Amino acid sequence: MSLQNVAHPDEVYTERTTQSRAHMERARKVMPGGMTANIKHFAPYPITINRASGSKFYDVDGNEYIDYLMGYGALILGHAHPHVREAIVRQVEEDGTWLFGTPHDREVTMATRIQKHFPSMEQIRYANSGTEANLLAVRLAMAHTNKYKIAKFEGHYHGAIDSLLLSIHPSKSDAGEQEDPQAVPDSGGMSPEVANETIILPFNDIKSCARILEQHKDELAAVIIEPMEGGIIAPKQRFLQQLRKVTNKLGILLIFDEVKTAFRSAMDGVQGVYDVTPDLTTIGKVVGGGFPFGVVGGKATIMEQSSPLNGTDIFAGEDSEASQKALFHSGTYNGHPLILAAGIATLDVLEQEYDALVARTDRFREELTHLFRKHDIPMKTVGSGAMFSVLLTERQEINHYRDLQKCDHDSRKKLDKALFEAGVYTKPGNRYSLSVVHDDEALTKTLEAYDRVIPEVIRY
Repeated sequence: MSLQNVAHPDEVYTERTTQSRAHMERARKVMPGGMTANIKHFAPYPITINRASGSKFYDVDGNEYIDYLMGYGALILGHAHPHVREAIVRQVEEDGTWLFGTPHDREVTMATRIQKHFPSMEQIRYANSGTEANLLAVRLAMAHTNKYKIAKFEGHYHGAIDSLLLSIHPSKSDAGEQEDPQAVPDSGGMSPEVANETIILPFNDIKSCARILEQHKDELAAVIIEPMEGGIIAPKQRFLQQLRKVTNKLGILLIFDEVKTAFRSAMDGVQGVYDVTPDLTTIGKVVGGGFPFGVVGGKATIMEQSSPLNGTDIFAGEDSEASQKALFHSGTYNGHPLILAAGIATLDVLEQEYDALVARTDRFREELTHLFRKHDIPMKTVGSGAMFSVLLTERQEINHYRDLQKCDHDSRKKLDKALFEAGVYTKPGNRYSLSVVHDDEALTKTLEAYDRVIPEVIRY
């Protein structure tokens, strides 16, 4: 039984967002497609925001929205939380600047705070995004194993890295068999050879994973995985434990990409919930407090390869022919004082308020489910902690990317567009990321908007 659209919200959308449309027309003259990040686009054009506070933001047409995108999950304290704002101001006032370009104490303070929740991260390196963190994790794995292929899972996103930008959204015709997925490039401008350097695995299918990994064990440096696919699809019971056992047996490192899930799906990430210790972990988003940030951490024996004490740095001016080369990792803004101040302040609040946030999110999900049931619309929510997605589907289980593709995404996007008019925002089809400032009033208003919009937009 499939959902059918009974009203198209685009006409109302364009009437309410004329200034956003005008902005995009200007933006297209100076930026490709008017965008600096493809993920921010949606048809016919995205809303342009010019002000935000707490759980709400406001577009250039003056429309108010309850924001459930929350910077793609990064803003778990909401917009401009006073504790983070105060930490930023204090950092500048105390330090006299917002960038040293040298070691400073907050680097150690932040690392210690992260290790409190992620003990698997025995040593830590900072980067400026989740993408950069994953790039370093892959390099560390290759240096440690002297093997140069990576395995990733179909449907999992790890940033705009050629070796990992594969089979995130493959078409059915290109994807291959479910038990033996094929490497499908997700971008133009990538060498055709890159697909030969990355092995694709099926999520939540340990039997097929073990077979594929055994076949490629002599060339694989690591398996990288979103331990909760897309931040929303949970691993089957013992899947992660079994994957850990297989990779250990075959001498392949295991990398957990917890950029989405760290401090959002759980304070100690998916690895804490399922009691699995990866070799390397990457995190970002929440722990950056809304600023560009990424972290790599893991076993000291692996992380030590990036130490400048282990060999010649490429900018050291020494005779590189006569010296061992250190694994290179650098960045002008790594460990930025202002960002670390914001991140530490975010953890201050989360350590006090996270449990209440999750309880509020769980109630909201239950009430949404009841609301769809009242309207006789098949729906389920998937996710964990303070992040979930609304799926329009009759399927009882969603175990991987291919199950997700069978949901009614078109109707979900139309529903999201209609919710804009009611003052509820997430990018059409995206996850819901709640914050500590999404209070009962905001959630009640959202439920009322859903109740009003559902029968206007969809039926089955």
